[in-house]
Amino acid sequence: MKPFPTHPDDWYRARLAEPAPRPRIVIDTDAANEIDDQFALTWALQSPDQLAIEAVYATPFSFAHRRDQLPKAPYDAPPFNPPDVGMRRSLDEIRRVFGLLGVEPEGKAFAGSAGYLTSRTEPRPSDAAEHLIALARASDAADPLYVVALGCVTNIASALIMAPDIVDRIVVVWTSAFPSHAPHVNASFNLEQDLLASQVLFDCGVPLVYLPGYHVGAQLRLSLAEVDRHVRGKGAIGDYLHQLFTHNPLWAILDIDTRQPYSWVIWDLICIAWLIDPSWVPCELVRTPRLGDDFRWNAVADRPLMREAHAVLRDDIFNDLFSKLAGANISKHIREV
Repeated sequence: MKPFPTHPDDWYRARLAEPAPRPRIVIDTDAANEIDDQFALTWALQSPDQLAIEAVYATPFSFAHRRDQLPKAPYDAPPFNPPDVGMRRSLDEIRRVFGLLGVEPEGKAFAGSAGYLTSRTEPRPSDAAEHLIALARASDAADPLYVVALGCVTNIASALIMAPDIVDRIVVVWTSAFPSHAPHVNASFNLEQDLLASQVLFDCGVPLVYLPGYHVGAQLRLSLAEVDRHVRGKGAIGDYLHQLFTHNPLWAILDIDTRQPYSWVIWDLICIAWLIDPSWVPCELVRTPRLGDDFRWNAVADRPLMREAHAVLRDDIFNDLFSKLAGANISKHIREV
């Protein structure tokens, strides 16, 4: 394995500046995991004037590692499927969202890794990793490709291991876990599934926009009342998102009483929000921490800079999403007339 490129702080400051208008992006998603990925993917696809989507990759996922924490959950519940099944289900879900929005997925949706890393030096090759490498290498170094990570980072880590040179041509935007200064164990689904891949991401020196889920992304909570008013009836995609909200796949393993008013965090919107309007996700430059085998952050003084979010403008984000869903509904009626 070739070494990863190294760069001074000034290079990271320039690379981690706010993206230019309409950045080129790829989205790496465990879309069948729950419901936030579909909301995020829909929002991105409905923002063609602000985002240029090159591809969408399916990443593996499985809740099997949490089975002992959920003793009442059915043993064969879909969230416990092995990671290769989760990846294939996510690929189907990506194609479903494309179809509901009237977008052709051919040449845009790619299968990812069938499992997690077993070594920090051995990749899990996949169509997604190969496509990411080719796309990154074809990019102008002055115009980086933004890799939007909405799940575990197996595909991305594999691509970086296979082609360390792409560190110079991409910026990874990832949501997961606690802020880098937090002392807590990072019991975060995106991070813990593939600890080795997460460690590669933080150790390789790739420019990273880290958007903590806990305390920051967690503010993106959406209520059933809001979904009833602003999502349901907004075209085929709005009705589908409403169905997901009222029939969340994770309810197969979680004890949720839907007879009472409830809400759900639409975590992954934070990544799309930062790319559409960085002012909605205030950030600062900090040193990239080291992620220990104990799932805790370790501060190290000489590590590269990364951009880390410390707040989120919840209402601005949801209002933009709702307005685009409403616009899609208007367009649908215009076509029908």
